[in-house]
Amino acid sequence: MHLSKEGWREAMAGTLSLYDAKGDRQHTIYLGATPEYGKADFLRRFTAEIERVKAHFPDAKRVGLADGAESNWQFLTPYIQTQILDFYHASSYLGAVANAKYPKDKAAHKAWLDDRCHQLKNKVGAAEALYNEMVALQARKCTQKLPQHLRDRLGAAITYYKNHRHQMEYPSYTAQCFPIGSGVTEAACKTLIKQRFCLAGMRWKQPGATGILNLRALVLTAQRWTQFWQKINLFGVPSVAAASN
Repeated sequence: MHLSKEGWREAMAGTLSLYDAKGDRQHTIYLGATPEYGKADFLRRFTAEIERVKAHFPDAKRVGLADGAESNWQFLTPYIQTQILDFYHASSYLGAVANAKYPKDKAAHKAWLDDRCHQLKNKVGAAEALYNEMVALQARKCTQKLPQHLRDRLGAAITYYKNHRHQMEYPSYTAQCFPIGSGVTEAACKTLIKQRFCLAGMRWKQPGATGILNLRALVLTAQRWTQFWQKINLFGVPSVAAASN
């Protein structure tokens, strides 16, 4: 988001979704926040939403789904029982491995990549096996002769899998009807923020951006727009504003 005095800064978006036993999404709460150092206010609001849902559904299984950013897991871990790394982030690193393994053979590159993506999603222990395969590939003499950018990307993939392979047990997750893709949150980044705040020439001040972003989150979250106006009618604007902060 382009702020008028600070330039481009990172805004924040998050979602809290409820799924039934079959894995069908029933409801999603959308949260967004304008750029802030430390994200303290956004995380406080996110925590309050989590605690409200836990109070309503104390027996629900709690699953955290995110990319590999350390800050995401530092926040999520105290509130969840299962950690899931977004499958599409995990599988995207395999392209770098395929490039290092078959730098000139496009057919072999595609066949290997398709097979390993399928294994990662469907075969128990695939993430650990892929990590070991990457390490062995890196140690081969022919790999050491590859261009530096290919070796660097292979190294990044190895580090990523080393740190997150315990969050890539996708056959187990799908067997429990857990989601394995963070598309709901990725879409929230677009619908909450990008479509409204990042059009050509836009620059924002914090108060105006905050107001519009909160309204968009109310509209996207089913029933909250109606609930918002019900509170306005009952308690007036100052009381509702205080309750929202």
